[in-house]
Amino acid sequence: MPTKNRGRRPSHRRHLAALTALAALTTGCAALHSQDDGDTHAASAPAAPPAVQPAAAAPGGAAGQEMNGQLSAAERQSREREAALTAARRWGLAALPLKAPAAPAEKPELTEGPNVLLADGLPPVVRRVPTEDNVVFLTVDDGAEKDPEFAEMAAELGVPMSVFVSDYLARSDYGYFRAMNDRGVSVNNHTINHPDLRRLGADALRREICDQQDRLEEEIGTRPYLFRPPYGEYTPAALRTAASCGVTAVVLWTEEAFPDHLEYRYSDEMLHSGDIILTHFRAPAAGWNGTMSDMLRRVVDTATAEGFAIGRLEDYL
Repeated sequence: MPTKNRGRRPSHRRHLAALTALAALTTGCAALHSQDDGDTHAASAPAAPPAVQPAAAAPGGAAGQEMNGQLSAAERQSREREAALTAARRWGLAALPLKAPAAPAEKPELTEGPNVLLADGLPPVVRRVPTEDNVVFLTVDDGAEKDPEFAEMAAELGVPMSVFVSDYLARSDYGYFRAMNDRGVSVNNHTINHPDLRRLGADALRREICDQQDRLEEEIGTRPYLFRPPYGEYTPAALRTAASCGVTAVVLWTEEAFPDHLEYRYSDEMLHSGDIILTHFRAPAAGWNGTMSDMLRRVVDTATAEGFAIGRLEDYL
């Protein structure tokens, strides 16, 4: 008994023959239908030979592969959306967070203005990123509270952030920040001991800023290029010191986030494209009425309600 050739596609010639036969059958049926309707002219005229139709693309060919690719992409998008909805529900968000646009091909040019301060030879000081994208940026300072639930929530929701740590608070568990960095969170410089930089001389500035650059490179594995001065205060000498050890931008802020509210720098009390939101690694206490997860929920819900996604600061600055 001959072996059956299971699972093998018909050849192109067999496809052509089958389609030709199908075309002939269709033409014949159409002629019969015309005769039944009383079309005597069509019935008495000699039948024309059926035209040979071009072979259709085989289902397994390029057209089929393209369709399969489209279906796979749609299915993937559907699954991603369902996963995002599940995460949003799990963490108690009011709505599905908006997705940030793709990173710009080129970072925005920084020009002098009320939200960008420039001086020759010094790193720019940025309060708001100059962009028209509907994005805002989340930054988290200090490093006292190392809340695993907060880190898990941010990772599961895919919320990008940039953290600025001071060594005296972070050193008890740099592993917490290494794990965040492994998930794409940049870990940046906020000095060794969180002093007011306006009161320091040259040697002390170098110890506070450059020693923290070295410390973070040792602990995290990368040397930061972003710096946030404690209390948002600095001097030209502090900026020169920061530039001397690898800092290319100084990051300030336009809003501050708490678990139960946001404080705005501007009187309209609304978010704007490119705003930088400041918050802190804190445990529940006076003036901090909730957890880190409550704070993140507040930020994400506020941004979503006002039509903004949370973007990755390093994509723009």
